[in-house]
Amino acid sequence: MSTRELFAYLVVNDAAQAIAFYGAAFGAREKFRLAEPSGRVGHAELDFGGTTLMLADEFPEYDVRGPQTPGQTGVTIHLHVDDADATIRRAVDAGATLTQEPKDHFYGERSGTVVDPFGHRWTIGHAIEDVSPGEMQRRYTALLGNA
Repeated sequence: MSTRELFAYLVVNDAAQAIAFYGAAFGAREKFRLAEPSGRVGHAELDFGGTTLMLADEFPEYDVRGPQTPGQTGVTIHLHVDDADATIRRAVDAGATLTQEPKDHFYGERSGTVVDPFGHRWTIGHAIEDVSPGEMQRRYTALLGNA
């Protein structure tokens, strides 16, 4: 297994407000965001001087909640590897619980999710296609049926 990148991925109950706060407090620059027509942020990336932080609003329908929900963690570790399927199998074999089977996603990544024995959520993926932020938003909107 070869790790390419590791990102902290925060889940919050108001991503737009968090983006503004991280800009004001730490000088973070918004790289891009994918938003639903309602304004809910499905994914955003902030540049902290060359380091990327990913974040999104809560998605209770997928049991993705922020730390203000009792019993939840608002942090996911997003791991980019050479082979997501093999790495996920390895994690499960080592004791992780599979919560999302690996699959191809609209944003150009094949990924799945496990929870480690200590309660931390890991999304493990590898690139399958280079997709621009504009194209990601178009695909995201189409996926939501709002094209």
